[in-house]
Amino acid sequence: MVQPDYLRRARFWLTIFASGLVLSGITALPLQSELGWLVSSLHGRPLQPIAQSSGLLPWIEKVNEGVCVANARYPFLAYGTDWLAFAHFVIAIAFIGPYIDPLRNKWVITFGLIACGAVMPFTLIAGHLREIPFGWRLIDCSFGVFGSMPLLRCRWLIIKLEKTVRPTARSQGSP
Repeated sequence: MVQPDYLRRARFWLTIFASGLVLSGITALPLQSELGWLVSSLHGRPLQPIAQSSGLLPWIEKVNEGVCVANARYPFLAYGTDWLAFAHFVIAIAFIGPYIDPLRNKWVITFGLIACGAVMPFTLIAGHLREIPFGWRLIDCSFGVFGSMPLLRCRWLIIKLEKTVRPTARSQGSP
């Protein structure tokens, strides 16, 4: 495999990761309408028995009711999810550096991996304190697991890329 292929593949995985961040951010904005759609979908004939018996439907209905009441009486609380969306966008922007120059900015990949790892204890602790069902906390933990996959692949490709660049730099007299 030649150097440009490592670079191309690393950029591909960075794009996947950053796109996931942006998509997650976008979905945090229309929360009430998304929850309304989800409740309607779970009440549909094929899904309702599974959603009801698994406890998913009652939980989503409770969350939907909470969001609707909060938005009607205290709309300023939704500003928190607006900031959540903004944070996702800003973090995605941080990955432009490794996209442009992965060798110089590989620390951003390490930052992303640390953040993905931190999702799990944070979710388990905060979810417990906020009385989030354990199954839902596991789903939230999966964002850290799945987020780390493209970053681990990208890190591996950057290491491979480094090995192809360093010998060339040494042969040209660079340290």
